[in-house]
Amino acid sequence: MKRLRIHTRAVILDWDGTLLNSYRADARAYQAMFRALEIKFSNRELARHYSPDWYRVYRAAKIPKKQWRLADALWGEAYRREIPRLLPGVRTLLRRLSRLYLLGLVTSGGRKRVRRQLKEFGFTGLFQTCICSEDAAHRKPHPAPLQKAMQCMRVNAADCVYVGDTPEDIEMAHRAGVRSIGVIGPFPSSARLKAKRPCVLIPSIANLTEILSPAAKTS
Repeated sequence: MKRLRIHTRAVILDWDGTLLNSYRADARAYQAMFRALEIKFSNRELARHYSPDWYRVYRAAKIPKKQWRLADALWGEAYRREIPRLLPGVRTLLRRLSRLYLLGLVTSGGRKRVRRQLKEFGFTGLFQTCICSEDAAHRKPHPAPLQKAMQCMRVNAADCVYVGDTPEDIEMAHRAGVRSIGVIGPFPSSARLKAKRPCVLIPSIANLTEILSPAAKTS
């Protein structure tokens, strides 16, 4: 792991794959949706085409656009039966981070699902802002979700760092002028992180505190 210290006031994080170990739950929900639509699309194909923007997966699976709303509903119904867990060390990590930094969340997940999970894990109120797929005009890798989070948190690009596990996370941060930290997570897209050249690439979210330091206060 590249050893450097990033000084920051705010830490903005992705949710799925960065804090939540949800790829198996995602994949099972996709397969239930594919079966209901009578579409053959293997887990290997899903891994190859996976993106936080699930419409890219729909296009790869050749789901007609007129069925996208139905596909969303089928996926959501299947996912509600899943119980994904936090990645190891996340509770301790967030407690430490919350004492030193402003915390934000920027995720491609749907608002209802993500807010339910935050409540279940006892994280309500931990993040100063939570930007979900419905909360910005565009999705990752467009910078709009991250820009919306910074606006809500009243910080600028130099004040914060974004942490995510997909190439789209890193590209979004680059396009928003925000320093990025790539973290290897359970989603297959983590294998493509290095090519996007994050400022730092860490093997586990548990390593995050090793490279962060609070920014010096200015008078």
